Amino acid sequence: MGRKKSRKVTIRALIILVIFLLGVSGMFSRFVYIQASKEVQGHNLQELLERRWTTSVTLDGKRGTIFDRNGESLAEEIPSYTVIAILDERFDNRVKDPVETARQLSSVLEIDAETIEGFLTRGIDDGRVQVELGPRAKYLSFEKKEEVMALELSGIQMRADPRRFYPKQTFASHILGYTERDMSTARMGLEYRLDEYLKEEDGRISYQKDGKNRRLTNANEVIDPPKNGDDVYLTLDTRIQMTIEQTMNQVEAEFSPERMMTIVANAKTGEILGMSNRPTFNPNQYESIENYTNFNVQSRFEPGSTMKIFTLAAAIEEGVYNGEEFYQSGSIQVGPDTIRDHNRYGWGQITFDEGFQRSSNVAFSILALERLGSDRLYHYVDAFGFTNPTGIDLPNEANALIAKGARSDVATTAFGQGTAVTPIQIVQGATAIANGGKMMKPFIIDRIVDGNSNEIVMENIPEVVGEPISEETSKEVLRLMESVVSAEVGTGRPFAIDGFQVAGKTGTAQIVGDNRRYMTGHGNSIFSFIGMAPAEDPEIIVYVAIDRPKLAEYEVGSTPVAMIFKSVMKQSLQYFNISPTEGSRDREDNEIILDDYTGYSVSETTAFLKQNGMDVIVIGDGNLVETQYPTSEIAIIPGERVLLKTDGDQMQIPDLSNWSLRHIYAFQELIGIPVDVTGHGFVHEQMPAPLMEISNVERIKVSLYLPGDAPIEEVVNEWEEDLESEDGEEESFFMD
Repeated sequence: MGRKKSRKVTIRALIILVIFLLGVSGMFSRFVYIQASKEVQGHNLQELLERRWTTSVTLDGKRGTIFDRNGESLAEEIPSYTVIAILDERFDNRVKDPVETARQLSSVLEIDAETIEGFLTRGIDDGRVQVELGPRAKYLSFEKKEEVMALELSGIQMRADPRRFYPKQTFASHILGYTERDMSTARMGLEYRLDEYLKEEDGRISYQKDGKNRRLTNANEVIDPPKNGDDVYLTLDTRIQMTIEQTMNQVEAEFSPERMMTIVANAKTGEILGMSNRPTFNPNQYESIENYTNFNVQSRFEPGSTMKIFTLAAAIEEGVYNGEEFYQSGSIQVGPDTIRDHNRYGWGQITFDEGFQRSSNVAFSILALERLGSDRLYHYVDAFGFTNPTGIDLPNEANALIAKGARSDVATTAFGQGTAVTPIQIVQGATAIANGGKMMKPFIIDRIVDGNSNEIVMENIPEVVGEPISEETSKEVLRLMESVVSAEVGTGRPFAIDGFQVAGKTGTAQIVGDNRRYMTGHGNSIFSFIGMAPAEDPEIIVYVAIDRPKLAEYEVGSTPVAMIFKSVMKQSLQYFNISPTEGSRDREDNEIILDDYTGYSVSETTAFLKQNGMDVIVIGDGNLVETQYPTSEIAIIPGERVLLKTDGDQMQIPDLSNWSLRHIYAFQELIGIPVDVTGHGFVHEQMPAPLMEISNVERIKVSLYLPGDAPIEEVVNEWEEDLESEDGEEESFFMD
């Protein structure tokens, strides 16, 4: 019995020993395997160890900055801060009094205390470790962060969050576009188009640590450096762009148009020096954007009479233009359509040069149909770049729609109706006229610079994209465009700039309404102007278009357009260091610089100025000059009006006919009597009549209108009487 028991014990012991040896063997084999393969349950042992004892820190890259041509920042990455509230009871530094914390924060963050308290109490109830306090407590400036931290509130901390910032606010917004504040996604404009250049790549730094998360001494570091985004330099000039923005804001406030567009270009290179449109937006507040369209590039509309400069250039280039030839203005029949001049009744028998100055639709219908013909007209439409996008380096450029087919399409295309083009196409075509026949491709990106090495990775250079006309033709077109601004009958007179000769062309285009018919009514048009200066050899091209400004009955569409054009052109000429004395075409032979004639003999001063071709107006019966306009050191050219107030007591009201508003206000300043002005343009009527003694007058009234047009009442009456044709269809071909 005892022997059997001993045997069983021995067997059990052997079994246990075998199991033990197998277990040890299996463990040893596993150890050998792990030692050899460096893997545990499919995971690399080395990686597990490194992950356990190694930490990594992100090295933030920086999104590229967008600069203007002079290095001023237009879009940049800046530090910002988000308020974090620590709620977990395991931390001594936590929010202990949500009500008082919310009350103090509300005064700094401008958030209702109840709203902040709600974030805090809900976080505590949900057992959250920490909470943010909503969107208005994110992306705070450094100054705001300092205000919050100065409160020294328990549990309130700040997290640094870099964000995209546009320091000039509503400035070239449709050009720049925007990114989400955290820069995760680029939207619109150059931010979107150049995202592959601007976008940064984060790096990392890795090092070994001990069990208490302390960095090990002499431990190896592995650094994967970040890659900053590339910097972009634009051709925009901040001073010119700021002038555009400010004057457009002024016009928007005064006239509330549906939309506005302005482009400033270097006539010699095609560089875009300024570009903006309305409605606009602040890219720092992109949630409120209402208009996503850059109308200068992404929209097309009938250009109106600005198109006439290209038809004129085509006719001159083909040798079929005779400016001294007479034609009958007023209207012309083209198949079933009647094409009328913009004042509907014309100016009788006039020359083609005068027709251009007055912006006669009939003149250009004749040039297109009877001189050029459709094939040659459309050849030049193509040559001036209207059948293809310009290729400007902005996204989503639209293309023109050229009307072809009917005979009336040829006529209307020639004077800017029926065909729709983009503003940037007009500017590109205008460079050929301003630049001796060479048409320059417009561009807005000057260069892109590597954000790490500062090496140039892309650079634009001026590019000639066509030569539609000769240098001789361009000079002749410029001469005629200058007369549009300077001639007594020219429609461009409101766009004249003191001391400079401006070449330009006005445009008034109709708009197709929701009923697919042209809109009627005062102001329901797109009013535009393309201008170049100095006229003899233009450096600057400025294009302005305003859609449906809210005009009073006595106001004309050129008024808001001229407000923008003149201000922007003056600033642009200053940028090019072109002084008024350099701007006049015949300066060396004809221009004079006014002296200070105060105290000089009236008769001698008058004789000298008249000898130099000036229109001298003497106010008073004295012998000596007391005050003058323009003042001294101003350059003027023959034909300009000079006002001389004498030291005499007896003064008479002069004949104010055809005086500009500028001279009316100068006259008011000289005599000290208020002048009430009605309308815009040049004086048509005055009250009291000329030669009345000024001493008997308390107030002067003048009525102004644009040259070539009838007084306002007459135009309105003729519009009402002749709005519809005999078959009841509305006439449409009569706009400038």
